[in-house]
Amino acid sequence: MAAILKTVFKCRNIATEKTGACLEQRVSMRQGMKKTIAIGIQDFGKLRERNCFYIDKTAFIREWWDNEDEVTLITRPRRFGKTLNMSMLEYFFSNKYENRGDLFQTLDIWKEKKYQDLQGTYPVIFLSFAGVKQTDYEKTKYVINKLFEDLYNEYHWMLQEKIFTDTDRKDFGRVSAEMPEQVAAGCLKKLCEWLYRYYGKKVIVLLDEYDTPMQEAYICGVWDELTSYIRALFNNTFKTNPYLERGIMTGITRMSKESIFSDLNNLRVVTTTSNLYEMAFGFTEKEVFAAMDDQQVPPAEKEKVKYWYDGFTFGKIPDIYNPWSVTMYLEEGVFDTYWANTSGNGLVSKLIREGDKELKTEFEKLLKGECIEAEMDEQIIFTQLSDNRTAIWSLLLASGYLKVESIQQEVPEDPAVYRLRLTNFEVKRMFHRMVKGWFDGTFAFHEFVTSMFRGDVRGMNHYMNRVALNTFSCFDTGKKPSEKKEPERFYHGFVLGLLVDKANQYMVKSNRESGFGRYDVVMEPKDGKDPAVIMEFKVFDKEDEESCLEDTAKNALLQIEEKKYAADLIQRGIPEERILKYGFAFEGEKCLIRKG
Repeated sequence: MAAILKTVFKCRNIATEKTGACLEQRVSMRQGMKKTIAIGIQDFGKLRERNCFYIDKTAFIREWWDNEDEVTLITRPRRFGKTLNMSMLEYFFSNKYENRGDLFQTLDIWKEKKYQDLQGTYPVIFLSFAGVKQTDYEKTKYVINKLFEDLYNEYHWMLQEKIFTDTDRKDFGRVSAEMPEQVAAGCLKKLCEWLYRYYGKKVIVLLDEYDTPMQEAYICGVWDELTSYIRALFNNTFKTNPYLERGIMTGITRMSKESIFSDLNNLRVVTTTSNLYEMAFGFTEKEVFAAMDDQQVPPAEKEKVKYWYDGFTFGKIPDIYNPWSVTMYLEEGVFDTYWANTSGNGLVSKLIREGDKELKTEFEKLLKGECIEAEMDEQIIFTQLSDNRTAIWSLLLASGYLKVESIQQEVPEDPAVYRLRLTNFEVKRMFHRMVKGWFDGTFAFHEFVTSMFRGDVRGMNHYMNRVALNTFSCFDTGKKPSEKKEPERFYHGFVLGLLVDKANQYMVKSNRESGFGRYDVVMEPKDGKDPAVIMEFKVFDKEDEESCLEDTAKNALLQIEEKKYAADLIQRGIPEERILKYGFAFEGEKCLIRKG
C-alpha cells in the first residue's frame, strides 16, 4: 500500500509541476489586465490557479511560524479574510500539497529558501465551525460530530497500514455523527496520533470560526451544555495532545478563560488591539488604493471608499479596510452595505433591542455620530451580555461595529476608558436598517408617525397600541410570567425607530436638560416650517398610584409645562403654537396618549 501511495504522489507531483508552469504562463499573459474578482472563493489554491484578484498576505506565514507559539487564537471581525488565510496555511504546510510551491511563487513568502523548503512538509488538520448554527444542543453536537466523521473518512485508507492495530480500527469506527460525547472529545487528538505514527511528524491543527456555535448557543439558550462539550474537545486537542506541532484558532470573539479555555494555559491570544499580525487580516489603505489602481477605478473614488469602508484599527495600524466590502465594490462598482448585510447581526440586534434605557441612550449617541465612553474587557463573558453594558460594547468592538477614538487611563490600577464611535458609514447604514427592521412587521409605526405630526391623538392611540401589541415582547427580557415587564425597554427602542425614520428631517433628542428638568423625547425640525414634537413617557403602576392611566398621561403633560421643556425650542425660534406636546402613559403593553 505504501509503495502504491508513493507512486500516486509521484504522478500527482508531475501533474502539479505542469499545473505550476501553466499558472506562471497565465500570470505572464494576463499581466497588465484587470484581475477577475472571485466573490465567495475562500480556497487559496483556487484563487491562485485562476489568477484571481488576491492581496498578498503570505508574510503572515513567516511571522506566525517564527513566533513558535504552540496554540494561537486570533480574533477578527467576520469576513476579514480569516478563512482564506487558514486555507493559505493549509496549502503551505500540508503534505497533501507537497510540491505546490507554484501557488506561492511571486508572493512574499517565497523570497527565502528556508520557507520554500518548509512548504508541504507537515500533516495538517483543517476544520471550520462557520456552518454550525443550529438552534439546540443535540443538533449542534450532531453537526460538529458530522464534521469529525467526514474528516475521518478522508483518512480511512491510512488505517489499512500494518502499523495500525485492530484496536485502532475499532476506535476509528466509533467516530460518527451519533458518537458519545467522550468519544467526540478525544477524536481530534486520536487522529493527530495516527497521523504522527504514519508520517513521523507532529500535526498542525487549524480551526476556523471556533466561536460560531457558541454565539448561536447563547442566542438559543443552550450555552451551558455546549460549553462543557467544547471545553473537553479543546482541552484534548490543544492542551494534552503530545502529537500537536502547533495550532491556530480563529474567531470573532475572545471568550472568557472561565468558559471554554480554562485549561489552555498555552494559548497565545491575538485580539484587534494586539500588535501581532496587524496587517495579516483586512486590507491596508495602501493595499486598497493599489488594488483600485490595478482594477482601473477612477482616483476620485478613493475618498468615497475610505468614507464607506475604512475605520478599523488593528494593533497600532490605523486605516484598515473591510476586505469583503472593498472586494464587492471592486466587482460591482456600487457602494453598499456589503459586509454589514451578511449574516451575523442577529446577536447584536437582540442585545441592543432588549437593552435597558441607558444602553439605548448610548446607542442613540452613536447613531448621531457622537462618541460614547466605556470600559472594555476583551474577554467576552457571554453569560453577562444580558445585563452588562461593558460586555455588550466589548462585543461590538470585537465584532467591528465600533472603533476606538482614544484610550484614557489616568491611574494604572484603574480600568482604561475607551472613547468609541461607529466604525464607518457602512456600519451606520446597517444599524439604521436594523432599527427599522424592528418595526417593519407592522405598518402601524409609520401610521403613528403620520398621526403624530397631524396632531391626531385618536389615530396615535390606535396605532401605538398596535405597534406595542406586535413588537413589545421583542424588546422585553422577561421570559416568565413571574418576571416584571419593563415597558421602558420598548419605548426607548421606539425612540430609536423615530430617530432613524426621521433622520433626514428631524434632530431627535432624548433625556436632555431643558428648562427646569429633563424631557424624554424632543423632535426638532431641520426645516423651520415643520412642527416640533415633545413627548413625555410615564409608566403607570397600580401598586404605587391610586389614579388611573388617564391621570398618568395628564401628569406627563403637566410635567412638560412645569419643567418648561419647550424652552430650548422657543429659544431656537420655533413658535410655541408649532410645538406639539404629548403625554404617554404605559401599563404593560397598553398605552394611552394625551395631547397638550
